[in-house]
Amino acid sequence: MLIEKTNIEKKLKQIRDNDLHSGTTILQEVYQILQQEDVTKERISKTIKKGHPTALNNFDFELLETKNIYHLSQIKQICIDYRLRFLDSKYFKNEIPEEAISKIKRLEEIHNIELVGFKIIAPSKLFKLKDKDDPLLFAPIGNDYFYLIHTWGNDLHPFRKMMAWPFKSIVNLAILTFVLSFVITLLIPDGLFSKSSTTSQFMILFFFVFKSIAAIVVFYGFALGKNFNTEIWNSKYFNA
Repeated sequence: MLIEKTNIEKKLKQIRDNDLHSGTTILQEVYQILQQEDVTKERISKTIKKGHPTALNNFDFELLETKNIYHLSQIKQICIDYRLRFLDSKYFKNEIPEEAISKIKRLEEIHNIELVGFKIIAPSKLFKLKDKDDPLLFAPIGNDYFYLIHTWGNDLHPFRKMMAWPFKSIVNLAILTFVLSFVITLLIPDGLFSKSSTTSQFMILFFFVFKSIAAIVVFYGFALGKNFNTEIWNSKYFNA
């Protein structure tokens, strides 16, 4: 009696046919998982864009990274120093990166919650502000503490803090106006308005220059609806 030779193609087909049902089940499970992933990401994106005000999220504090926790006073200080705004995510007009959404999803899985109440630190130009370069996405923890989820975009200009310094308060702006007026007065050639230069003439000229620059600053501020950093850091109005 001859032993029939093994046909590899037939054996392969048998394995395929036997696994057909289980294979279909696996494909269905994979499809459902991917579909659920899309639903979760879509929900997170809608929550960020539409906003959902809340004072806290029920994080598991033992699972939080201390380095990512910031108090509102610290956030306020950085916004004032660099003339940034800290607003609800619904006012953010740029796209939220996929990496940020993935981080939110991982946090939700770890803490078994759905995060809401997202807030963003960014320059005013990146927000859709109502009439009256480096975003950071936060979620509220409670008691004025916020958890940093993701940072993206380019770093701020190295001189941004220095450029924002005059707008921190009216005192800073007055100091800048005074110093600028003094320098300009020094640059005016001696004898331009009289043959001799005296201290009293210098003071009169300085006072005139100071008034001129102050008038320009006031006009610029009112015309463009500018305000000091301490007033706009958490305002949703572009002319706050």
